[in-house]
Amino acid sequence: MSKARAEAATMPAKDDIAGTWSFLESGVDKIMNRLLDGIDMVTYMSLYTAIHNFCTAQKAVSNTHALNSSHRGAHLLGEDLYKRLNDYLKRHLEQVHAEMIKHADEALLADYIKEWNRYTTAGTYNNHLFRYLNRHWVKREVDEGKKDIYDIYTLHLVRWKEDMFGSTQNAVMGAVLRQVEKQRNGETIEQGQIKRVVDSFVSLGIDEQDSSKSTLDVYRQYFEKPYLEATEKFYSQESQQFLADNSVVEYMKKAEQRLEEEKERVGLFLLNEIMVPLMKTCDKALIADHCTILRDEFQVLLDNDRVDDMARMYKLLARIPEGLDPLRQKFEAHVLNAGLAAVVKVSATDMEPRTYVEALLEVHAKYSDLVTTAFAGESEFVRSLDNACRKYVNNNAVCKSGSAKCSELLSKHADTLLKRSSKSTEEDDMEKHLNNIMTIFKYIEDKDVFHKFYSKTLAKRLVQGTSASNDAETSMISKLKDASGFEYTNKLQRMFQDMQTSKDLNSAFDDWQATNLDEADRKAVIDAYYNILGTGFWPLQPATTPFAPPIEIQRTYERFQNFYNSKHQGRKLTWLWHLCKGEVRANYIKMNKVPYTFQVSTYQMAILLMFNNGDLVSYDEISEATKCNKETLDPSIAIMVKAKVILPQPEGAGQESGTTYKLNHSFKNKKLKVNLNIAIKAEQKQEAEDTHKTIEEDRKMLMQSAIVRIMKSRKTMKHPALVAEVITQIKNRFVPKIPDIKKCIDILLEKEYLERLENDELGYLA
Repeated sequence: MSKARAEAATMPAKDDIAGTWSFLESGVDKIMNRLLDGIDMVTYMSLYTAIHNFCTAQKAVSNTHALNSSHRGAHLLGEDLYKRLNDYLKRHLEQVHAEMIKHADEALLADYIKEWNRYTTAGTYNNHLFRYLNRHWVKREVDEGKKDIYDIYTLHLVRWKEDMFGSTQNAVMGAVLRQVEKQRNGETIEQGQIKRVVDSFVSLGIDEQDSSKSTLDVYRQYFEKPYLEATEKFYSQESQQFLADNSVVEYMKKAEQRLEEEKERVGLFLLNEIMVPLMKTCDKALIADHCTILRDEFQVLLDNDRVDDMARMYKLLARIPEGLDPLRQKFEAHVLNAGLAAVVKVSATDMEPRTYVEALLEVHAKYSDLVTTAFAGESEFVRSLDNACRKYVNNNAVCKSGSAKCSELLSKHADTLLKRSSKSTEEDDMEKHLNNIMTIFKYIEDKDVFHKFYSKTLAKRLVQGTSASNDAETSMISKLKDASGFEYTNKLQRMFQDMQTSKDLNSAFDDWQATNLDEADRKAVIDAYYNILGTGFWPLQPATTPFAPPIEIQRTYERFQNFYNSKHQGRKLTWLWHLCKGEVRANYIKMNKVPYTFQVSTYQMAILLMFNNGDLVSYDEISEATKCNKETLDPSIAIMVKAKVILPQPEGAGQESGTTYKLNHSFKNKKLKVNLNIAIKAEQKQEAEDTHKTIEEDRKMLMQSAIVRIMKSRKTMKHPALVAEVITQIKNRFVPKIPDIKKCIDILLEKEYLERLENDELGYLA
């Protein structure tokens, strides 16, 4: 109590500026220099009271300078006190600076941080001590727009920035950079020191327009800029030396490691805002400056399947603008060469469609996996892969005459896959195989060729009942629909609908026979199944030969025809005998008491049924009875002769007039069911040729319809623009040739669908 009264007794008069500051200075000095010793509450309250009393005095005696008569009260007195504190801080920092410049490197950093911490903590104490001044005089001055007036804590920062920072920041920053370089070279440093230096630089960013706000200007100019410059210099020197002594692959590992270290360093003691410019700086020094060397190594990595190293190179070059473009170009060329080489390899052998397709798929699968694993599935690398695959699929050693060959082989492979065979294919495997077909389908240019051949083989599988699975067939059509649209698969789906309709129709016919035939007729009925196929949807041609079916078959089909006509009046049934087949039981010869069954075409069935009347039948009798032409009859007989079902007389005779055929009662075979309905290669080849001819005709019609459709919409159009638009509309089916488009335009001009106008324009004629 006595102590408080003693200090109160020494408190200066309210309006005595000299006495007040003298009293305050000792307290401020204690806060600034002996902060760790603390300041007792009584002294603190005395200082606070003295400031309050002085600022609230009605008048002041100031001998230091003349005062503006318009300033009154706290406004006047606060200014004088503010200036004296400002002068004190200048003197204080002169002393601190004089001591600090005696140190260097780590000692300088330690001293800088110690003084900064003491100074800013003291600033916090003083800011609280001069709170009344802040709340009244400083606030009024700032509100009136006065410059260079700050709250007491900010005043401390301003003084440090002007009296200390300018003369010490270079030395401090130099010490920081040397510490960072030591860490980059593997030495241990005091990271906390650098973080405190960063924080001090950030704290000094005072907005001159609004002192209540802060900026990063000081930090960016005096810390970030030299830090980035030093970083670039360090890594430029290190990378050049490392590349001179090590391989490119080792350098990439080193660069990867350095980039990760710098990223971690930001989190340890740097400001997050430096991350982007720091990474750009590192990218330039470590990657961009050496990108040519890295790119030159890429081909070596590709040739040797160095997936991990390619992934490393991809990640590095992806960091710089346009860093990956040359890699994509090299990758595309490499895949193209690999695809062409794979086709050359298989084309040298007796190539099957499956072999060809698997060769294409093997290359695609390999480099598709590479894009996923090494290049992160990046869309531009996917594009490069697609470009290369499109080129080697459509223009290779097998497709020399045109890309249509690839489409034909792919459809044949699909036919083999979807046919029922002794090798059962699991459902999952089937789906995988179908996806593989679609992978190649995506790249083929002549999708119309694939469609034409696929529809023919699908028709045969459905008619002959040789599909491995209806689910697989519908799945394949669904995939084609997703890839090329409804119109592409419309007829294929209608073919399936016809098969279901035929199934219902056969069931109704069986019920009709059971109801309308007497017992004798029912016993004479031949077990038969009929497929009713819509003419507009099935790619089937009428038989090329006349045919007179035997009486047994004739009775059966006439009965069905009468039944069908009773249900559907006005429709005409055309019998496709060349697509019909059946089974004949050979009761004359048995294996283990079980007669053989011959699987035959309708033509072969007619021939064999003639042997019911005798063991010898002449070629002329067969020709007369069946009415078949020689091109159809000879191969049908030849297959049965080769299988030794019938034997020519004389022995060794061919299929010609004068030859007699004898039924072979000594026939033997390992199988009870013997397939004699074998496709003839010559017929298959002719069918393929005919298919290609129809494709050409279809293309002409498609181009003409596209031209008419475009011109109907546009009315008038220049010739080059029309050609370009036709290509755009048709390229999803096939890539039309410009001369072919011009021919179609000429045809339409002749047919007066179009007319020539001035300036190379064409007009539409309604």
